Parts: sequence; structure tokens; C-alpha cells
Amino acid sequence: MLLRFKDLYKESIKQSLQNQFKYKNSHQIPKLLKIVLNMGVSDAVSDSKALNHAISDMTLITGQKPFVTCAKKSIATFKLREGTKLGCKVTLRRDRMYEFFERLIIVALPRVKEFRGLSTNSFDRNGNITFGIKEQIVFPEIDYDKIDKIRGMDITIVTTAKTDKEARALLSGFSLPFYN
Repeated sequence: MLLRFKDLYKESIKQSLQNQFKYKNSHQIPKLLKIVLNMGVSDAVSDSKALNHAISDMTLITGQKPFVTCAKKSIATFKLREGTKLGCKVTLRRDRMYEFFERLIIVALPRVKEFRGLSTNSFDRNGNITFGIKEQIVFPEIDYDKIDKIRGMDITIVTTAKTDKEARALLSGFSLPFYN
């Protein structure tokens, strides 16, 4: 497994962040902590096979078996009961995180229709960014002929940055495009 983004961070991004923000200690330099992918499957209430398809898609995309998420409350208008399986999520750390992040930036995001970049409003004021992808087929691991339905997913990139400015500088070092 070739981890170019991990090496890129160690060799150049870390040093540029140190120079830009004048950190006194190397542990203050922001880094990627984890990437969380979440796929909600609203069809899972009526069709249990829909969740299985989502799990297999998520496994192909991340290389890791997802955790099944359940409803916390019963909501009668949505015909939802507490404990009903509703989606799946995966938390990627260390080498798998860098490998997925590289595929996301180099392969998947350029395949998104009319992608201009990520909004700077997607930051949460604590150095983390969350954005959504409307189609799972932008990932090359997904075979277009074998999917049952187009599903989107939410991707959260968690960093150790204290501010959004630091996180934006970190993610821009990886060539993640932003717009205002």
C-alpha cells in the first residue's frame, strides 16, 4: 500500500504549517485524526435488502466493514420504530484514512458533476469539515451495473486543528479545493 499523502504530510505540509502559523512545539501542528463516512438508507425501513446493498457499497469504498446505525427514537409519521436499522457508517484512521483521502481527492471528487470545490461554510469552527456526496458511483470501486440505487453519503474529516483557518491550510496542502 503506497501512502503518498502520509509522506506528503510528513515531508512538506507539516513544515509549511509550522512556518505559516509559527508553532513552537511540533505537537501543535494540525494533522488528520479520522475520516467518518455515514450513509443513511431511508429505504431500509420497508426493504431490509437496501441496507445490505449499502453495506456492501460502503465496504467496497472503504475496505472496512461498516457499523450499522439504528433509530434512537420512534417517529410514527415516518413509520419508524426505535432500534430500526437505518444506515451504516465507517470510521477510518491511520493508513486506511490516508489511502481513502488520497482516492477521494484524486479520483472521486473530480468525477462529481459540476464540482467547484468545498464550501468554507462546511467547517464547524473547531477545524473539522463535513460535506456530502450525492452519488456513490463517483468511487471507482463501485460497479455501475451492479448497484440497485444511487445513494449519497456524508463525509466528515476530523483534524486536530484548533481553528478553521488552520484546518483549511492543512487540507489545502493536500490540494483539497475550497470556495467561499
